[in-house]
Amino acid sequence: MMTHHRDFRAALGRFATGVTIVTTLDDSGRPVGLTANSFNSVSLDPPMVLWSLARTSRNLAIFERATHYAINVLASDQRALSDRFARPVENRFAGVDWRAGTGGVPVLDGVTAVFECSHATRVPGGDHIVFLGQVEAFDARDREPLLYHGGRYATPCYAPALP
Repeated sequence: MMTHHRDFRAALGRFATGVTIVTTLDDSGRPVGLTANSFNSVSLDPPMVLWSLARTSRNLAIFERATHYAINVLASDQRALSDRFARPVENRFAGVDWRAGTGGVPVLDGVTAVFECSHATRVPGGDHIVFLGQVEAFDARDREPLLYHGGRYATPCYAPALP
């Protein structure tokens, strides 16, 4: 059995990821969102994606009850937004520009991509819950993504395309 959680986490950090803010509405219709880098594609037909949330998250019950959510893929100039949604802040949406997407969930302005999902299922995964969503709508823009690698934000390094 593995006992070095810190070493395991550091090893996982060697895999560069994008940074997302997952958004939904609570039971009273207020916007809720959090920073997550546990996002991946699942299926093209039907279009499905997944993300995961720690069982200890104070927002877990809200996302478990949600019928819809949006996965907003952040652009490289949105680091402050990532930080804001990663920390406990009274009103994370104060001063943040967004529009209502599928199911009324917040779609953030300026992101490089967004996947508006209806909840398909969730699966226990150790100390996390894995959410699978059916993509109902999406949008993408040609913007440099915000990356996370080795426990910190990273800058993409693009190599020339191969012939």
